[in-house]
Amino acid sequence: MPAIEDIIRKLPTDVQDMVRYIWDSLPVSERSTLQLLLRAFPNQANLVRLLLNLSTVHFKLAFGQKNRVAIVGPANVGKSTLYNQFVQRDDDRAVVSPIPGTTRVNQQSDAGVFTVIDTPGADAAGALGEREKAQALTAADQADFLVIVFDAVQGIKQTEVELYDELTSLDKPHIVVLNKIDLVRRDLQKVIEHTAAGLKLTPEQVIPIAAKDGKNISQVLLAIAVTEPQIVAALGRALPEYRWKMAWRTIVSAASVSAVIALTPLPIIDFFPLVFTQSIMVIGIARIYNFEITMQRARELVVTFGLGFLGRTLFLELSKLGGVPGWLLSSAIATSTTVAMGYAAVQWFEHGQRLPKEELKRITESVTKNILNSLKGFGKRRPGKKKLQEQIAETLEQAPIPPLVSEGPVSAGPGQSTGQKSSSTSNP
Repeated sequence: MPAIEDIIRKLPTDVQDMVRYIWDSLPVSERSTLQLLLRAFPNQANLVRLLLNLSTVHFKLAFGQKNRVAIVGPANVGKSTLYNQFVQRDDDRAVVSPIPGTTRVNQQSDAGVFTVIDTPGADAAGALGEREKAQALTAADQADFLVIVFDAVQGIKQTEVELYDELTSLDKPHIVVLNKIDLVRRDLQKVIEHTAAGLKLTPEQVIPIAAKDGKNISQVLLAIAVTEPQIVAALGRALPEYRWKMAWRTIVSAASVSAVIALTPLPIIDFFPLVFTQSIMVIGIARIYNFEITMQRARELVVTFGLGFLGRTLFLELSKLGGVPGWLLSSAIATSTTVAMGYAAVQWFEHGQRLPKEELKRITESVTKNILNSLKGFGKRRPGKKKLQEQIAETLEQAPIPPLVSEGPVSAGPGQSTGQKSSSTSNP
């Protein structure tokens, strides 16, 4: 993710000065916190939408009235496609087609921390075109922020320049977005430079996107956010919840793979493929929490927590009870130790602390019982790998996501004191 200065440079010059003034006025501690938030901001469009959704409650509680963001520009440049990337309800999505003039009236929807408005093309000719342009300009005039969209294929002609001048004369904070960059990959830099020159901007002030597949949508949201401190605050409050939800998805995926690895009816909790899967999971969780670790360090962390020994012990204990096929027991325990490892990794990267062995054991035993119960329907007949993976994932997804351990008796990680935040260069 870019630093704050990289984002500010994408804004118009007058807005840059305002944002820098606000930024420089913040205490050093708050600036450091916001920099961390920016670096942890997701890149993929689906994760951006998740963060917007999570931050909605925070924004409503803190600020009430939402800012209005209008998407404006010529006809058929992809305004409605970009609008659809932000809306939260499927029935609010705009109709999209390659036919110019598909959007005839303004349409607005909830985008989480702001209200987003889709507008008709503001450059059409004739009586109908004039009416649509009037609607677009009215929406722009009533908005708090403008996203001005142009087409990388159509380029910047005199009509685009005139429309841009008309929109900027409204004196609204705005950004310039160049859509459909996926269609000009070979000449992208030249197209950006030509767009910037035509609008009398620097290339840095043009945000290239592909609204169809969500490419660089996060840059659009960040540019809006840094201009509106309220939005930054709402996103910041939502980020911890976002991180945990994404970490849980990673844990579920790894756990379902672990179940398949353990289909062989042997206590293979420390078998290399399982450790490998858990190590990949740890690396994924580390990235969510803005840490960078190597495969070797991830594997060391998996071994350090001693879940292989815990899994073998649990396997032997439950085997004595009888009546449970070996493959089912192995899969359940492989799943549960992977879930416990995921919890341990999140705790490590969130607080720099290790979960106590008692907590790891509790999680492992609880998940094992839940998985065994969900797999009873298979009887002694071993399911196919795909069917088993689907069943494990469904079981974990349907179970309520347990809360993280954020307070209480946790032991410091290797080489750390309790409460010390780990860094990207620390050894597991």
